[in-house]
Amino acid sequence: MDEQCETDEIYLAGGCLWGVQAFVTTLPGVTFTEAGRVNGNSRSLDGDYDGYAECVRTRFDPTVVGVEQLMAYLFEIIDPYSVNRQGPDVGEKYRTGVYSDDPSHLDQARAFIGARDDADRIAVEVLPLGNYVRSADEHQDRLARVPDSACHLPRELLTKYCS
Repeated sequence: MDEQCETDEIYLAGGCLWGVQAFVTTLPGVTFTEAGRVNGNSRSLDGDYDGYAECVRTRFDPTVVGVEQLMAYLFEIIDPYSVNRQGPDVGEKYRTGVYSDDPSHLDQARAFIGARDDADRIAVEVLPLGNYVRSADEHQDRLARVPDSACHLPRELLTKYCS
């Protein structure tokens, strides 16, 4: 019988979730991803925009990859200075951020940002997880299922860590 590895969970927002999920899924130590919405005011996908950010729920094996390395990976695919915009996608739901219900994850994310020379210019939210809603099935692993879907990330970056 295989022994299950212990996993941690963090929520990464980096603009349109299709590309973020496609990228994060390939990262060493990531064991599960799911497209969703974080920190909105509703627990439903129905209705008007409620303040959420598009995100990828990310489970990872902390013996393989840590929060600071996940932050480094996230910074490969985002413009960390941009507010409510990544590539052609504009709006509050496309803001960048890191969310977790584990305070140590947030401390590590803040430390990663704080150690950068450009920390005062970075617009990435680092906040406790308040609310998460799984996106509709049509958004789950979208680029794997429909490779010609629009994506703000170049294909070379999406496959950089594929083995």
